[in-house]
Amino acid sequence: MKNDMKLKGWLQRFLGWPLYMGILVLAMTAAAYVFELKAGLICTVLAAVYLVIAFWFYFAKRPLVMRELLLFAVNHAQIQKQLLSDLDVPYALLDEQGRVLWINKAFGMVVRKDKSLRRRITDLFPELPPRPFSDSEEEAVWDVAYENRFYRLHLKNIYMTADEEDEGEEEGGFRVGLIAAYLFDETEKIRFQQEIENQKLVAGLIYLDNYEEALESIEEVRRSLLVALIDRKINKYFASIGGVVRKTEKDKYFLAIKKRYMETLTASRFSLLEDVKTVNIGNDMAVTLSIGLGMGGGSYIQNYEYARTAIDMALGRGGDQAVVKDGETINYYGGKSQSQEKNTRVKARVKAHALRELLETREKIFIMGHKIGDADSLGAGVGIYRACATLNKKAHIVLNDITTSVRPVLERFKNNPDYPEDMFIRGERAIELADDSALLVVVDVNRPSLTECSPLLGMIPTVVVLDHHRQTSDSISGAVLSYVEPYASSACEMVAEILQYIGDNIRIRQAEADAMYSGIVIDTNNFMNKTGVRTFEAAAFLRRNGADVTRVRKIFRDSMSDYKAKAEAVRRAEIFEDAFAISVCPAEGVESPTIIGAQAANELLNIVGIKASVVLTEYQNKIYLSARSIDEVNVQVMMEKLGGGGHMSVAGAQLKGCTVDEAKARVKETIKTMLDGGEI
Repeated sequence: MKNDMKLKGWLQRFLGWPLYMGILVLAMTAAAYVFELKAGLICTVLAAVYLVIAFWFYFAKRPLVMRELLLFAVNHAQIQKQLLSDLDVPYALLDEQGRVLWINKAFGMVVRKDKSLRRRITDLFPELPPRPFSDSEEEAVWDVAYENRFYRLHLKNIYMTADEEDEGEEEGGFRVGLIAAYLFDETEKIRFQQEIENQKLVAGLIYLDNYEEALESIEEVRRSLLVALIDRKINKYFASIGGVVRKTEKDKYFLAIKKRYMETLTASRFSLLEDVKTVNIGNDMAVTLSIGLGMGGGSYIQNYEYARTAIDMALGRGGDQAVVKDGETINYYGGKSQSQEKNTRVKARVKAHALRELLETREKIFIMGHKIGDADSLGAGVGIYRACATLNKKAHIVLNDITTSVRPVLERFKNNPDYPEDMFIRGERAIELADDSALLVVVDVNRPSLTECSPLLGMIPTVVVLDHHRQTSDSISGAVLSYVEPYASSACEMVAEILQYIGDNIRIRQAEADAMYSGIVIDTNNFMNKTGVRTFEAAAFLRRNGADVTRVRKIFRDSMSDYKAKAEAVRRAEIFEDAFAISVCPAEGVESPTIIGAQAANELLNIVGIKASVVLTEYQNKIYLSARSIDEVNVQVMMEKLGGGGHMSVAGAQLKGCTVDEAKARVKETIKTMLDGGEI
């Protein structure tokens, strides 16, 4: 019968040996007849007896043999099943859809509240994806949790193939796929690892941003009290979390805490930043501080170096904030107040002398601003060009795209006998001329990806950075001279100060003074934004050198198409969360839509109740964001979350691979997240 159990392979051949011996006995009987008839008859009788017994045993006793084999197999399977059932390692069998078919006792102890079979493994461990591993994988390992315990889950494909002829997957055979699941409890291991991680050292540096200015704003007899109150605030704050603070200088502190307390600090967003501002004993200026923390390094020294990098980032971004550098990751907290303008020009003088020394040692100098250059970028570049010309050094300004905002300024230098034809060159030409002995001066930008010709940064080893934007984690590294002052209104203001110290009786030509004055006017929005005493002093210096307000005003008059585009952007403005104006600037028929978008963002701030404005402009397959605020919102942090940066009140970003509507949705989501997180 087809349903009878059949033996196969070596077992079938082994149990057939009586038949094989019968053939041998018959051969021996035939040989006996050859030699003698009597011997043949005797052999025939014996052979007949043997064959009867052999056939009786092979056919009559076969069911008994098969039953014994079956009982052995069953007992063997039961032993295996019992071993699996009693195995200390939690073990389960799943079908190809991930449903639980069988579990052993150890697995049942783990999921004692969910013992019911035919449940999916993803129901027991929701962190697993719908398909824990793809068809091409044979094994997969996942970290899962169940009832406050942590496990390592191993999944392995196993296959059972059955075929009637045992010759592979032919017609009539079948293949069943199962998944073996093993659980390894790693709760204690993870707990010890976390405890070791929590005990690691976090090195920190604390700098008072405006120590001298705050002391000067109060009477001399009260200054020691102010310092004592600040010290007490700092020490008490970190003592509450087991930290050690030691004062290294009059306005600097060293800090050491355990990593376990970082979550507490970040959850409160470093409340010390706001708490220290409450110290007031008659001082007109509130004290602010910067905190730099380093962790995730391989040694204490590396953590300290991370802390130094973090404090430099905090100071470079204007202070009044905490920067945490965890390995390659940098996080920012605070930075809600405007950076205080420094009254002293000592730093400007020192940087000017250092720049002069570098210029004097180079025969070939390249000056580069940012992509889609504006008046500030061009004006600062022209100012550095004048410094090079004063020192009789050959210089080139790298400029690729000429926007409508810089074209009127640029026209005054082209075809002008006072300036060489190669004063302005394109990036391709600069790459041809560059060599290791050249000097590259980067103005109005500190991010490599935003420079006019980023390959020059890798070709010229000696780089100088002059910028007024807050630094980000991907700022230009390896600069021999870096002068980044976020309190400055514009790069032109910084360059104007440098020119006053770089040489005796330096004389700036009228066109150059107009270009630099234009940069200050644009970046300050006609002296209404980020304007300080030194801004007006720089403007006065340029006026003395021939800058004309009327000429500059004429330069920045809009064409009718640009004015209509700006008005349309204002008309389209959408008020989000009752305080944020979001709009889209049309790009059709406008030569430089990003400039118009920035101007529209400034216009939207004139609306009552608007704390910040964001204008989106689609240009060259990118979405450009221009963000502006007056004093209540830090748009720099907002744009950093979208991959950009800038100042607290002036910032921007570029988005790729999305539509205008998608970009607008991302802006709204970012604002909502900042509102919920207390960053606004």
